[in-house]
Amino acid sequence: MLAYWELFVSAFISSTVLPGGSEAVLAYLVSTGRYRIEILLLTATLGNTLGAMTTWGFGMLAAKKFPLAASLSKEKQKALALIESKGLWILFFSWLPVIGDAFCFAGGWLRLPLTAAFLIILSGKFSRYLVVAGLFV
Repeated sequence: MLAYWELFVSAFISSTVLPGGSEAVLAYLVSTGRYRIEILLLTATLGNTLGAMTTWGFGMLAAKKFPLAASLSKEKQKALALIESKGLWILFFSWLPVIGDAFCFAGGWLRLPLTAAFLIILSGKFSRYLVVAGLFV
């Protein structure tokens, strides 16, 4: 049971402002064969998605405090531009290293539809973890 919580925390932290290695934690737990893969996938996906939505919230708060995009880092400005040009579906790629967190931040900044964004982010995170788990079964 502790391993699931450790995976959840790792996945959550990996999707906020701190770097993490949730893929490595998931790969290790899957490779041991001692845990149910469905629960591991659910745990990692939920933790990572909730972390992404926390970053989303930071974006909303930042937009209120600093309404000019010029006050953002270059990475976040790039994410804003991508979302504005490509649309909501770019959030599927929120699992990508470095830019993925910026996508979530930008989604909050732009106040994109919360439910649709949540579902798109969730599907991207799940897809990534499904591939990782599949490689280590």
